[in-house]
Amino acid sequence: MQSVLSQKMNLAPKAGALRAGAKKARATRATRTTAMLSMSSGPATTEGFGSACFKGAVADKYLSKYGESSTLLANGKWTKDMAKADIVAKAVLDWAVENGASVYCHWFQPMGSSGVRHGNSGQVHQSMFNFAEDGTPYYSFTGEQLLQGETDGSSFPNGGMRATHTAGGYLSIDPYSPIFLREDTVFIPAAFVSYNGDALDEKTPLHRATDALDKQTKRMLKAMKYDVGSASVYANIGLEQEIFLTPRHAFYRRPDLQFTGRTITGKFPARGQEMSDHYMAPISRATGAFECMRQIQQECFKMGIPLKTRHREVAPNQYEFAPMFGNAISQVDQNLMIMQVIEEVASEHGLAALLQEKPFAGVNGSGKHNNWSIGTSDGLNLMNPKQVNAKTGNPEIFPLVMAAMVSAVDKHGDLMRAAIASPGNDFRLGAMEAPPAVMSTYLGPSLTEFLNTVKNGSLGEYAPKKKPLEFGSDTLPSIEVPAEDRNRTSPFPYGGNRFEFRAAGSSQNVSLVNTVLNTIAAEAFKIVADRLEAGEKPLAIAQDLLKTHDKCIFNGNGYDPAWPDEAVKRGIWRIDAGCDAINELDSAKNVTLFEGMGIFTAREIQARKSVLLGHYVGSVEMEALTMIDMINQHVIPSVKKADLGNPSKLVDAVKTIKGAVAQIHGTEDEHKAATLARTLRLTTMVAIREIIDEFESRCPPEDWTLATYSELLFFDTYPESEYGC
Repeated sequence: MQSVLSQKMNLAPKAGALRAGAKKARATRATRTTAMLSMSSGPATTEGFGSACFKGAVADKYLSKYGESSTLLANGKWTKDMAKADIVAKAVLDWAVENGASVYCHWFQPMGSSGVRHGNSGQVHQSMFNFAEDGTPYYSFTGEQLLQGETDGSSFPNGGMRATHTAGGYLSIDPYSPIFLREDTVFIPAAFVSYNGDALDEKTPLHRATDALDKQTKRMLKAMKYDVGSASVYANIGLEQEIFLTPRHAFYRRPDLQFTGRTITGKFPARGQEMSDHYMAPISRATGAFECMRQIQQECFKMGIPLKTRHREVAPNQYEFAPMFGNAISQVDQNLMIMQVIEEVASEHGLAALLQEKPFAGVNGSGKHNNWSIGTSDGLNLMNPKQVNAKTGNPEIFPLVMAAMVSAVDKHGDLMRAAIASPGNDFRLGAMEAPPAVMSTYLGPSLTEFLNTVKNGSLGEYAPKKKPLEFGSDTLPSIEVPAEDRNRTSPFPYGGNRFEFRAAGSSQNVSLVNTVLNTIAAEAFKIVADRLEAGEKPLAIAQDLLKTHDKCIFNGNGYDPAWPDEAVKRGIWRIDAGCDAINELDSAKNVTLFEGMGIFTAREIQARKSVLLGHYVGSVEMEALTMIDMINQHVIPSVKKADLGNPSKLVDAVKTIKGAVAQIHGTEDEHKAATLARTLRLTTMVAIREIIDEFESRCPPEDWTLATYSELLFFDTYPESEYGC
């Protein structure tokens, strides 16, 4: 045999370059004071970008040994040829061993993981070696091992699709998301299904929805005399990830943060975000935040994840990372790894990273803006009117695409709302930090005016304009800005060349978000393609769609208190409660949609609804039981020690919570149980929190055993921990 398959295994391989980051982190932790004062050494460099990602030049180096190049990986055809798969496996093994890795795993996305599971992923690590007849180990990795895996499917949330006696779960490589390496492990992105082919994960439906989008977009474009040929069509996304960083020593004195990711008690401090002084302020080297963010970027950089933007957000201790745009399938994977890296690196700097949507009451929570567009692999962005007109020579395509998207939002706003119904979003939507729970779209005055002319039967060329902006000083140059301002109060605004789904939660795996967007767009394009193929004129179709569905276009202030009720009068989807939105997943309309587009069977969507409702109830139950423990183990002892009065209200509060939890357990209907959980969380526990916070406001600091908001939200307020923060 050739390659490292025939090499005798070194059981203590050299760590390699990829271990350097971990060693550096340990050194940083041990020398915190000097590290905070250090500067980057040497000039900036892009060397090392993607060194831990098996694609491009990295893959070329190892595939060339076997007569192949990275072009082999450009599509998934190689996965259907075992001889090619064996070559890829050999190259991956060479790459892994040379970089200190001897373990691999199929890396997949179980349902119901958002906000609970570290990294939102599942993985079983396998050593990449075998044994010779004399018992000597040697490196070994085959195409079959690369392409597929098997694990238990019954212990993951599955909505009844798996049972202990029918427990198989099966993994297939995702060739559209690059293999990557971290520490001593090769990660193989994979899809996860049952023995019967039911989707047990978040990735499989996203692939199905991407297939549907590809097929129906091509049909629509071909019917309008533009054939994309061998190019593929897919969604491009860019995900803005917001987080909080808090001192780890304070985190360890907050059972609620440790168990649930958010504070369920806590008196608000004298200072919050009143002056937005944290927003885009310098990332100070006086705390661990700057070094933490740099290391996060560096680790992601090696894995080929271009974290382009970093800055402070509005709330104290809140930060944001944003990557460049890319294929939705690989971008979702990258975002999950970004979230994992954030949590792990933060711990190495004496910090705890909080990814939950609303870890602190009284200040802004965290979202994950899902910037979404539709493009072809040969470079056409269907959301870019100038490019569409120039590349296709057909000025009717862009208005028809936009009319179809308006129809999709109007028809399926319930699904868009369900897609962002994470437990933490109950605290964000419409709270002057995120859009309201009304699924409208902002198009801006000029695009709306253009579509109105289309609706009235005429067609001009829409070319988004820019305007000069003067600064009022001869010494400052003028610049060009979009002709229209931004609207951050809309859940789904058109931002020039893309839509931005602003309502996604920070802890979410946004696979479902993009599965829904791809599916509703695919259905809208199918309807258009059907009508075009039947002989209807593009302008007439666009007119009809806009006349029927443009009520969901709203260019005003989404935070206007009158807007939600006005939206209902218009007939726009408004679903305030996340559990109610989840309950709409398997409505007759939605089952017809998902089955018709080949995304979910009725069984799969009913199972997903069950998983999401169970996820909601489980999140609330953890919070309720944690509140009971905090009252009994911390608050009541502190009240007694400080002699703050009779704690009978707290004793009664514990009984109330226990009774509410028991009522939830006694409810068989999953939606009803989730509704009860929501009431417990947003009404009962909020009232009890007020009692706790009142006691905290009168308690001397030395007698209050829980970390306060002042400690959690302001790095420099309290003495440093062991490692500094």
